[in-house]
Amino acid sequence: MILVKSPVRVSLVGGGTDYPAYYRTNRGAVLSGSINKYVWITVRYLPPYFEHKHRIVYSRIESVQSLAEINHPSVRACLEHRGIEQGIEIHHDGDVPARSGLGTSSSFTVGLLNALYALQGQFITKMALALDAIHVEQDIIKEVVGSQDVFASAFGGFNKISFSDKDIKVEPVKLSPEIEQSLMLVYAGLPRYANSVAASYQFDDGVMQEMLELVDEAIPVVEKGDVKELSRLLSESWDLKQRLSEEISNSYISTICEVAKKAGALAWKLCGAGSSGFILLVAEPDVQETIKKAMKQFLFVPFSFEYEGSTIVFDSEKRDG
Repeated sequence: MILVKSPVRVSLVGGGTDYPAYYRTNRGAVLSGSINKYVWITVRYLPPYFEHKHRIVYSRIESVQSLAEINHPSVRACLEHRGIEQGIEIHHDGDVPARSGLGTSSSFTVGLLNALYALQGQFITKMALALDAIHVEQDIIKEVVGSQDVFASAFGGFNKISFSDKDIKVEPVKLSPEIEQSLMLVYAGLPRYANSVAASYQFDDGVMQEMLELVDEAIPVVEKGDVKELSRLLSESWDLKQRLSEEISNSYISTICEVAKKAGALAWKLCGAGSSGFILLVAEPDVQETIKKAMKQFLFVPFSFEYEGSTIVFDSEKRDG
């Protein structure tokens, strides 16, 4: 039996430039960090004593005889990709809701692939794992998603992730304690499908170039801990991203952000493709309790950045690697 944990992520700037529809003819980059909220995947070969051959447990339970019968697209694609023929059982648990803007679906794919490689007694590098997950999501399932999520989950840490048609690079960035302490994560609810929002994106070259330039501007800011300057850059980034599609924000999200602003928040952005899910706030530590009281009907999720990435927590065979 294999147990894998794969982190979800929070991105600061650059989101949108990581979509292959854009960066394969231009280039993209994001400033992104994995956080200590995880997708947990347990995988084992299923003993041949049951009426079903495969069992997959997530928000529903699938008990089937063949891979073709599996409804979960990522599970079916990953098992076929890895050439799994023996009966298998998969359990999924998550620390945050699916479709909430933190890259949970990509963390699931990364974690499942990591577990399947371990189950087959094979070692895979973080880069190979991320590229494998990209292949499953974008080439096999044909999802319209950005590429940052799989790299954040596979590598862990706080990074500049750069994208082009020829190469993808992950470069660690030192995040100051002042910046980490100024970030708040609030759950706005309303789960959505990233595919439907991202499909409406209009990649205006001027807007995308401005979003891309913010990444390099933000790196020295987060390294030296300039909270006010980060707030300015985050606000600029959020304004630019909303120009990609009318579906990215809505009156409900705007109302929440206005309440946060009146309570002392310096900046905010909706995580992920848009329209719902988690909102990232920037606020000085001395006003954060005031913000929580003003927004007491919402769930604030404490978090910190983590630096391991997708990790095999338990391997019953105790294999090395």
